Amino acid sequence: MYSTILALHSLVRWFVLISLLFALFRAYNGWFSKKSFSSFDNSVRHWTATIAHIQLVFGLFLYFISPVIDYFLHNYKEAVHQREIRFFGMEHSLMMITAIIIITIGSAKTKRRQTDNEKFKTMAIWFTIGLLIILTSVPWAFWSLVSRPYFRPF
Repeated sequence: MYSTILALHSLVRWFVLISLLFALFRAYNGWFSKKSFSSFDNSVRHWTATIAHIQLVFGLFLYFISPVIDYFLHNYKEAVHQREIRFFGMEHSLMMITAIIIITIGSAKTKRRQTDNEKFKTMAIWFTIGLLIILTSVPWAFWSLVSRPYFRPF
């Protein structure tokens, strides 16, 4: 079960990134072009936050069944000094939860804004912050100390 959830978590990250990039494209384009916030834009906002929440559920589930996290929690004094263990036990999870909270707040604030320009601006700012946190907290394959493959097999 662990390897299946891990593969799903690895796969869904691409949906999170693609949906965030698309939402940001729509947000910045609408903001700077003074477009009207359409029902499609609202759907993009909603589905981007929903996909991020799905990824959060997979991540939280992994946190409680991962052998890496189990080692981190039961050997904290030693594990906190091991870069890869500390990254997954503390840094990755904390930053990703923070990013999802920011995306959620941004989505809720966007929905409540009165003007179209305010909606686009709010979505652009909050989703950009969330994306930047995500990009700095993903274990990319090009990292030397903490890396994971771009796609995990099922």
